[in-house]
Amino acid sequence: MDGIPRKTLNDGRSVPQFGLGVYHVPPEDTADLVRTALELGYRHVDTAQGYGNEAGVGEGLRASGIPREDVWITTKLDDGRHGDPRAALAESLDRLGTDHVDLFLVHRPGDRDVETWRALIDLRDAGSARSIGVSNFSRRGIRALVHATGVVPAVHQIRANPRTPHRAMQAFHRRHGIATEAWGPLREGRLTTHPTARRVADRVGATPAQVLLRWHLDRGLIAFPKTTSPERLAENLGVARVRLSPRDLRAIDRMRRRP
Repeated sequence: MDGIPRKTLNDGRSVPQFGLGVYHVPPEDTADLVRTALELGYRHVDTAQGYGNEAGVGEGLRASGIPREDVWITTKLDDGRHGDPRAALAESLDRLGTDHVDLFLVHRPGDRDVETWRALIDLRDAGSARSIGVSNFSRRGIRALVHATGVVPAVHQIRANPRTPHRAMQAFHRRHGIATEAWGPLREGRLTTHPTARRVADRVGATPAQVLLRWHLDRGLIAFPKTTSPERLAENLGVARVRLSPRDLRAIDRMRRRP
């Protein structure tokens, strides 16, 4: 994607900072949505075993004609599969129609996190998951993984946006070299009506969604908003053309909840 920055992970791999999330996208709609997004210029798709639409992601990729190596695909280990990540990932790869995913995340913490994390390390070493990370963990939970294995997650995916940026967690990530992925970057669109987002958008000649998404990129987060609208897909991708000044970024920073 021209104009979309990339972020280098702690394992040396480079991920597009902006992509498409397919949470709650019906399986029957996923292929068309992914194909449209890739044709527009998206190169990062975030799915999960629990979303039930991995097959649609794979179908959309093939229909787009975009080479597999040009698209970053993330999926996540389902909560009920912590005991057999290898088999679970093999099933995901079959549904996606690919021999690897670019990022495999533990979707949520469970009772066997260290054991599960060791299995993901093995999958990374085998090449079927090029990078590995976690989602919705606590700082304590991440410390336990690192203490037991010495392997720091490349990514931690959390709900983060200008209203609830989770600054302490982000600071923890920076100290440990973990990339922050933000799901729900627009809070299901609710942030686009915020007066600050509207003022900044008017000042820079963009939409509120675009300036909020640009804030994520400029603050070093990886963001993937979800939409099923082709028009919104194109609008969100316009983030590549938006430029925010330090003043604009500070104004959006002040949208956060107190304290």
